[in-house]
Amino acid sequence: MSDIKFTVNVDEYLSLNKYEVDESNAHIELKGGAEACDPAEFDKLIRVCPAALYKRDEDGKQSFDYAGCLECGTCRIACGDTIVEKWENPQPTMGVEYRFG
Repeated sequence: MSDIKFTVNVDEYLSLNKYEVDESNAHIELKGGAEACDPAEFDKLIRVCPAALYKRDEDGKQSFDYAGCLECGTCRIACGDTIVEKWENPQPTMGVEYRFG
């Protein structure tokens, strides 16, 4: 057996990615905006989003920004029709471009 040990720094790999944000067409929209979402459903998204796009500040205010989206679809799967009103792939040439060093 091999005793190869290595660690992977996910943040380091994610920082290599290039994002082309489509300011005129959000590919993810929440019903009523982040502030209006059910807190329990929003908490799911805070926990599962690998890009940490869903946040709650010290005062409990919920916020969301699609700009750093990894397009994995986790939010759509986790909350489907409850608070995710729209989820679609970004327009051509927009969104994330993965780079592996």
